[in-house]
Amino acid sequence: MIALVTGTIGVAGAILIVYLIRSDRLHVSHGLGWIFTAGTLALLGFAPRVFDSLALYIGVSYPPSLAFTLAFVIITIKLLVNDINRSRMQVTQQRLVQRIAMLEAEQRRLKKRLPENKN
Repeated sequence: MIALVTGTIGVAGAILIVYLIRSDRLHVSHGLGWIFTAGTLALLGFAPRVFDSLALYIGVSYPPSLAFTLAFVIITIKLLVNDINRSRMQVTQQRLVQRIAMLEAEQRRLKKRLPENKN
């Protein structure tokens, strides 16, 4: 029963991610990772023996510990990628603010000079 629930949650998650991508609420580059995650969850739910076999092949005696370890690693990588993207966006935003400030200062300078040129 648990396998059916897990598989159903994975399929529902994949459908939700596709909906979010199609409605432009989630960028495709982010959605692909989530679809992969939901698909893996569905696979684990509908075919748990595949994961058990993989764990035994790798040498893990308790397959759920491999699942938790992989989940921890994937979440850590996702957080790192998000921090990298956020840092890049902050630098871009700071540069844009500086450019706008320079353009506004130039505009004020030109407005001050404009009446002088008319006389």
